[in-house]
Amino acid sequence: MKAALREALTPARRPCGSLSVRVMGELAVLRCSGALWLPAHGTLVAADLHLEKGSAFAARGQMLPPYDSRATLARLAAEITDLAPARVVLLGDSFHDSRSIGRMAEDDRAHLDRLAEDRDWIWLEGNHDREALVQDDAAAVTRLPGRVVADMALGTLFLTHEPMPEAPAGEVAGHLHPSARVVAHGRRVRRPCFVTDGRRLILPAFGAFTGGLNVLDPAIAGLFATPPMAAALGKDRVHALAWSALV
Repeated sequence: MKAALREALTPARRPCGSLSVRVMGELAVLRCSGALWLPAHGTLVAADLHLEKGSAFAARGQMLPPYDSRATLARLAAEITDLAPARVVLLGDSFHDSRSIGRMAEDDRAHLDRLAEDRDWIWLEGNHDREALVQDDAAAVTRLPGRVVADMALGTLFLTHEPMPEAPAGEVAGHLHPSARVVAHGRRVRRPCFVTDGRRLILPAFGAFTGGLNVLDPAIAGLFATPPMAAALGKDRVHALAWSALV
């Protein structure tokens, strides 16, 4: 885990072999980081950062390295440097719990403020951070850059936190932390992934300490009337995987 954190804190500046798909006609560029780039709207989208998850576990006596927020923000900063988005949309569960904002280190908070400078910065409410963004310490919320919304429309897309069973066409959501498992070279490989059928898109979790749910689980697979495509995150490219190849 320490090696993974070191790599996350100093993200490699290798080119990303993104995968481009269409969701309800909108060009959607699936990035190696797990972020979504919508070039027609100059918008970078990321889901489920779960900032301060490490400190939340530490408060309950399970000691994890307290650097997940720093690692996650470093990865987000790398995407912003590469793409120079006019708008950043975070699809909910950006903070792990209602007190995460107050636990953030001052330099991490300052880094977050710098990332949001001179761009439209939008927080969507998630089930983990709804209280943090809306009902927690008003002063802490006021100091957050940007604005908070429940969901939003963008072109033909509808951005929200939790995917709905009867989703509107163009739904872009997070919440489920999808991951794909395949057998490669005689061993099983599990990677975070996007899932899309061209009508809706579910993003992987972006946070450094986030787990994953197998896309074959009914909670994900049951959202699609026909087998979708999984797009798994590799070190330097996003891999399109047929549903039939997953285990």
